[in-house]
Order: sequence, then C-alpha cells, then structure tokens
Amino acid sequence: MLPETCPQKLEEQNLNLQENPATTCFRDYLRIRTDHPQPDYDGAIHFLERIAQELGLACQKVEVYPGRVITILTWEGTNPRLRSIVLNSHTDVVPVFEECWSHDPFAAYKDAHGNIYARGAQDMKCVTIQYIEAIRRLKAAGKRFPRTIHLTLVPDEEIGGCNGMELFVKRPEFQNLNIGFALDEGLANPTDNFTVFYGERCPWWITVTCEGNPGHGSRFIENTAAEKLNRVITSFLDFRKKEKERLNSMPGLTLGDVTTVNLTKVNGGVSYNVIPSELTVTFDLRISPTVDLEVFEEQVKSWCQAAGEGVTYKFHQKCMNKKVTSTDESDPWWKAFSEPFREMNLTLQPEIFPAATDIRFFRAAGFPAIGFSPMNKTPILLHDHDEFLSEEVFLRGIDIYSCVIASLASVSPLPAEA
Repeated sequence: MLPETCPQKLEEQNLNLQENPATTCFRDYLRIRTDHPQPDYDGAIHFLERIAQELGLACQKVEVYPGRVITILTWEGTNPRLRSIVLNSHTDVVPVFEECWSHDPFAAYKDAHGNIYARGAQDMKCVTIQYIEAIRRLKAAGKRFPRTIHLTLVPDEEIGGCNGMELFVKRPEFQNLNIGFALDEGLANPTDNFTVFYGERCPWWITVTCEGNPGHGSRFIENTAAEKLNRVITSFLDFRKKEKERLNSMPGLTLGDVTTVNLTKVNGGVSYNVIPSELTVTFDLRISPTVDLEVFEEQVKSWCQAAGEGVTYKFHQKCMNKKVTSTDESDPWWKAFSEPFREMNLTLQPEIFPAATDIRFFRAAGFPAIGFSPMNKTPILLHDHDEFLSEEVFLRGIDIYSCVIASLASVSPLPAEA
C-alpha cells in the first residue's frame, strides 16, 4: 500500500476531492472483485441493493443456480401494462495477469488525465453504473415514464451464461418482466462514432476426435490419428484463411460479417515414444448470421469424413439463433433508440457483434435487443491488460443514456398493446 505522503497517493487524493459522485460510484463498483474463477457475487449484490434503496427502486433476487443470482432493480412506469424496457448488464469480469498491468487492476486507479484503470472498466461495469446514474438523474428531475424500466444484473456472462441468463430466460420471473425492448453491452469505438450492434455471430465450440493405429515412435505406422488430425486442422484453417482474405479484400465488411475459426486446444498422447491411438483438436468458430448454419455443419462433417475413418466431432456450444434486431426507421424501438443521437449530433455505426453476449438469449426469446456501450474515441480494451476508460467518456455516457432511456420508456402503445 502506498504511504499517505507518496506523491502518487497525494495526487489521487487531490483528484478525489473534486470527483463527480457518479465517478466515485463507478470506481467503488470496480473495486469489487468479481473476476473468475471466484467472483465475489455477494459483494456486487450488496452494492446493488444499497443503490436500489438509495434510488427507491424495487429489488428482486432470483437464484437460478446455486450461488448464481439475478438481481432485478425496477422503476415502475405509469402504465405498467405496457411492455417494459430492460437494461441488462453482467456483474462478472474476466481474470487478470496482474504482473502485466501498470496499476492494480482492482484499485480503480485514476491518473492525472482522468483515465480509470480497472478490470471491468469497459466490460462492462461502466454500463451498469451509467444505467444507474442515468436513472438517478431522471428521478431527481422528477421524470416519470409510461413504461416500466428493469435493470437486470446477471452472473457468469464471461463464461457463457449457462448458469446465468440462459437459465433465467426459462423462468417465470423473466416472463413477468413483460419485455418490449432490451439493451445490453457493446464495444468501444476509437473514432468519433458510436458502434451499435443489432445482431451477433453464432458461437460454435467444436472438438474433433481422431482415432488411428497406435505403435512405437520409431516406426512408420499407417493410418495414424496424427495424420487425420493434420487433415482436419488443414481443412479448418484453410477456411479461416479464405474468410480472413474476404474481410481484408472487401471494403465495408466488418469482423461480424465474416466467420472466424481459431484452434484453441490440442490434446492427446501418453508418452514421448508412443504413437497415440487418439488425438483431439478444439476450434472456436464465430459464424456470421448470413451463413446457412445447416449447410455449414454439413461442411464441417465433410472435413471430418475426408480426414479418414474414426474421425468424429461434438459440440460444447452450438448457437443456432440468427435473429437480428431491426434498424429500419419504421421500427418504433429503433426510432426511439436512434432519435436521441440525431438530436445530439452523434453518429451511430450499426454492426454485427463479432463475439457473443447475453443479448443473444433475449433475441432467441423473440425480443428486439441492441448492444451498445457509449464509448467513442476509446481503444477497445475489453479482456486486455491495462483496461481503462476515460472519466470524460464515462460521464458523457450517462448523458447519452439519460436521453436514450427516456426515449425508449416513452414509446407510445404499440398495436399489440392496445
């Protein structure tokens, strides 16, 4: 711990004397260690419960799996029969390699330029607090809206959401939210624009098992698992190369418009001098929503068949949902979301999200949903060392959410709600 007389400590104390209360709230949340593999979910829940009490929001906790709780903060609308607005965010963050950070990743250190360094600064504790501070501002101004607003704070997004949102959408508490439209996380944008995501690629995690003849490491054994593994890897990576070339050669394409393939695991073998009878290789595929998924699986099957007998594959994750949310100006939800940006002279950049977030569960359940984090002029640093967010960008995001939330919660009754 730095001594009180240390120049760095004194500098931080001076900055804190003039700090915006919203920034202080953000930094306090960042200091709660919700990193895997042992996230302090109880600490996060207590923090959120205290804020709910401060703001006069109803607070409900739903345990969807032992130790995995969904926290729901609710601001009831003047016409609660209308479909609600859901502001979703996850409470967990990915692990860190502390030796690679310039500052303690859980101290929420703010430098003289106003950059706040912490795991979760971009992904996505910033958004959680921006939601909260926007609602604090709207309530302080005496605003009320026809539609109910729910903040859903969920665990385990960073490890697939299997014991979080994936279970929650199957429960009656989720149905009782009476959802009309949902917001979730997006990505930073290094330019002046704000990226907004109307769809996501489908994550497939596939392990291919290759069986072959074993033998002594000194011989030329025929039909080995390694030869088949080589053919499988070549087929997957040849496809990867073609998709990469397509992305680089076609102006206008973004990462979300192509399919990425990455080899993430190779396993097998029992000894240095024994040819193994089985080897496995695992791939992480992120498939563009423009791809016919059934046809693509046939392609995977053909690669395995071409590698030889005894080659099989299994899925660890197989998302088949390709639903996207309308960005047409005739759509009332998109119009309500995008109109505040036009009024503020801000530019939206609609894209397909290149990875996967919990928002896919909303879309799969049939609800329109947009991924958005109000971070322009900011390098993309989620999951990276020295993840940071500028205080200026963070506070500007509260301004933006205040307008966006007010607009969405004021959407006139739709025909289905008459």
